[in-house]
Amino acid sequence: MRIETYIDSLVSYAMNRGLAEPVDHQVLTNRLLDILRKDDYEPSAEPQSEDLEEILGGILDYAVERGLCEDNITARDIFDTRIMGSVTPMPREVVRTFEEKYALSPVEATDWYYRFSCDTDYIRRYRIAKDMRWKYSSDYGEMDITINLSKPEKDPKAIAAAKNAPQTAYPKCQLCRENEGYAGRMNHPARANHRIIPIRVSGEDWCLQYSPYVYYNEHCIVFNSKHVPMKIDRSAFEKLLDFVKAFPHYFVGSNADLPIVGGSILSHEHFQGGHYRFAMENAGMEREVTFKGYEDIHAGIVKWPMSVIRLDGKDPVRLAQLADKILICWRGYSDEAVGVVSFSDGEPHNTITPIARRRGELYELDLVLRCNITTPEHPLGVFHPHADKHHIKKENIGLIEVMGLAVLPSRLKQELTDLAAAIVSGADITADPVLGKHAPWVEALKKQYTFTAENALDIILMETGKVFTEVLEDAGVYKNTPEGKMAFLKFVDAVNEQ
Repeated sequence: MRIETYIDSLVSYAMNRGLAEPVDHQVLTNRLLDILRKDDYEPSAEPQSEDLEEILGGILDYAVERGLCEDNITARDIFDTRIMGSVTPMPREVVRTFEEKYALSPVEATDWYYRFSCDTDYIRRYRIAKDMRWKYSSDYGEMDITINLSKPEKDPKAIAAAKNAPQTAYPKCQLCRENEGYAGRMNHPARANHRIIPIRVSGEDWCLQYSPYVYYNEHCIVFNSKHVPMKIDRSAFEKLLDFVKAFPHYFVGSNADLPIVGGSILSHEHFQGGHYRFAMENAGMEREVTFKGYEDIHAGIVKWPMSVIRLDGKDPVRLAQLADKILICWRGYSDEAVGVVSFSDGEPHNTITPIARRRGELYELDLVLRCNITTPEHPLGVFHPHADKHHIKKENIGLIEVMGLAVLPSRLKQELTDLAAAIVSGADITADPVLGKHAPWVEALKKQYTFTAENALDIILMETGKVFTEVLEDAGVYKNTPEGKMAFLKFVDAVNEQ
C-alpha cells in the first residue's frame, strides 16, 4: 500500500471518529506530509484501511525506511504518537465537549471521554486486546487475574537509547499536567495525543485522565494539578468522597503513602478509579462493629484476605471524620503479637489504602490497614508477598491488587504455557534458568492433580489465581484465623478508647 493511502486512511479515520471535520481535511493532510517530510502528494486511488494499527504500522515502516524513525519499539511509539497528535483536537475543544456532555450526565461525559481517549490511540486498544484475563473463584469471591501485555517491554536497543538520553526534570513525573501534548523522548513516554480534563476536587484544581494501560474498564487517574507528594489524611478521604459525589458511577481509591505498601509514584498526589466492580466491593461484612459517637455510620469488617474496615453513611463529612479517627489511631498502633509495629528507628510503618464508592444514596469508604515493617525473615516486607510466592508475584501490592485484581508480570504468559508443556512431557525443570523458580510449586501441584495435555494449562491458570489470593493473605495485617480476628477487634476497641 502506498504511503498516500495510509495518509488518506488516517485523515478519513480522524473524521469518522469525530476527531476532525471535513473542513479540516487539507490541514491534517499537510501536517502528515510535513511530519513525513514528503513534498509531493496525490490522493490515492487505492482502497483505504479502517484499521488504525494497520494504518500506523504502514506509516511507521515508511518512516523507518527513510531514516525518520529508529527501528525500536520506543522510537516507533514516539513517532506514531506524534502522528496521532497531529489529528487530535486541541484541549479547548475536548474540555468544551466534556463539559457539554457532563451537563447532561456524568456517565455520558465519561463514556465520550473514554471513547475519545481510545480513538486518539492514547489508549492502544489493539495492545490491550493481547492482555490475558481470567477469573479465579476464591473463598472471598471471584478474583480477576491478568497478565498485562499492553505496556510494552523495551528491547535492548531502546534500553540503551534511554540510558544515553539526556536527563531532564521536565515533565517532573509521568503524571504532571505538562505531559499533555508532550512529544516524548527515549526515557519518557510520548503524550502528543493526550488530553486532560480539568476538574475541581474539594475546592482544589485537579485533573482527570485515563490510564493508557487500562487494567480494568475505564481505568482513570485523578491527580492534583500541582506536583505534591501522596499523603493519606482526612483531606484525602474528603477528596475521594467529593469525587464520587461528582462521578457517582465511578469508584475511586488511593494507594498508600508509604513505600512497599504504596504505589509506584509517591511523589505526585493521585487517585485511581473507574467504572468497574471489583471482588472486594462484592464482598460482604463478616462482622459489624460500632464506633462510639458515630452510631449513624454502618461499620464492619469485610470478609476479605486483607484487613478492611467498611463505613457506609449518607453524610460524607461524617465518613471522613470517622475515617480520620481510625487512621490517626492506626498510625500509632502496635501489636507485636501479630507483627504490627507502628514505628522503628523513627520511621512510620502504618498507613491506610482507602477506596470510596457510592451505593445508591449512601457513600461508602473501605479502609485497608497497611503496615510496611520489614524483618530479617521478610526483608521486602512482613505484609508483602512472601518469598515462596515470588515466582508468581514479587511486586508491591497496590490499590488495584488490594481490590482483587492481579496485575501479573508479562513474563508469566510464556512461563505458564511452558510450565504446562513441561509437566505434560515429564521434563525436569529444576535446573531450567527460567522455569526453575517454579519447580517447588509444580512438584506440589503434581501431588494434587493428574495432568493431561488437555487440562494442564487450565490447572496452572487456576492455581496461579490461588497463589494471588494467598499473596493478598500475606499482605493482610490481621490473618483470617481466630487469633487474627481477635487482634482486629482489639484494634477496633483501641479506636473507641480514643
